[in-house]
Amino acid sequence: MRNSYSIPSVFEHNNSNLAMVSNDLINGLRLYIDDIPYIVGNLALSEGQSPHRTINAAPTEIDYQILFKTALLLAAYKNNRPLVVTTGFPFSTYQVNKTPAAELLRKTHRIEFDMSSFTSKGRTEMNVDVVSVEILPEMMGNIVALRQGDIKATGNFFVISLGFGTCEAVLSTENGIVQRTAISIQGLQYAIDLFTKELGLQYNLGLKNMKQIEQAFMNNFIMLDRKKIDILDIRRNVLNMYYRDVISPNLRRVFTDADFTKASQMYITGGGALYMELVENFYKEFEGILNIEVVPNPLTLTSVGYCLHSAHVNGGDINTAVGIDIGNSNTVITQYEDVNIESGNLRFK
Repeated sequence: MRNSYSIPSVFEHNNSNLAMVSNDLINGLRLYIDDIPYIVGNLALSEGQSPHRTINAAPTEIDYQILFKTALLLAAYKNNRPLVVTTGFPFSTYQVNKTPAAELLRKTHRIEFDMSSFTSKGRTEMNVDVVSVEILPEMMGNIVALRQGDIKATGNFFVISLGFGTCEAVLSTENGIVQRTAISIQGLQYAIDLFTKELGLQYNLGLKNMKQIEQAFMNNFIMLDRKKIDILDIRRNVLNMYYRDVISPNLRRVFTDADFTKASQMYITGGGALYMELVENFYKEFEGILNIEVVPNPLTLTSVGYCLHSAHVNGGDINTAVGIDIGNSNTVITQYEDVNIESGNLRFK
């Protein structure tokens, strides 16, 4: 059975005693990098003061290394075996990152972590052997998942990935992608920056950090001075501005009339696909031209494609295949493993 699970892509240096503050590993992640403790993901959100991340971090940066080791720990915690891992980068950073990433990630990783947040045990370590690493453009992960996964897409189609740090678009044909149409532009961060400015004109945001603002953007409201503030109108306005000023002009630049004669289908994925205010703009612009479809699981599609690719390059051995999508908002792991998902959280049996 193929399963995907995710953690928020945030971390924070934290030396506090956090004994028994969570129920399981995925909610109680604390790793040591060069003997420095970092709380990661959900634990960083619940116990941290200002959890953070770097947008589109390079593989040599501490942000990337913490999240990658965290993903390996989650993938190997229940059944530690040699792993074949596929991961990727946006078109804009793929060429510069693919070689250093492969060299850095293909090795035996010594992962030190603290189990006291969810068990009576303390600091321990695990060696995770990554025997093979494949680095793909992120959009190729989406295309592999669309063609080889549950959707079984065929023929020619457009793909739009509405990510937090990067929005990407491409025309995929049965012979491969049309490179001319492959673009990376500003992601949802652009809209959230607008949102922060607009909200700040009306309310005192105090010391809200970017992750708290992002969560408010997702939750339809924000708590300010113990008051629940509805933000739906502001969100709709900034998402429309983001589409009008960033997405639409760039799509007009790369998608030609000739492209629309080749393909009549567009798939939308990524975190931005969860905002219907944004998706509605695609319906309006391409009405009568394209059939627009939001994929069923937009947050996990890239990771699923990576996992399918790992199984392919490993001769169909699904037991060692792992896909890791280190996103700017969430890090998603997909593997073939018996896991039990409860209320959106991974609980190891």
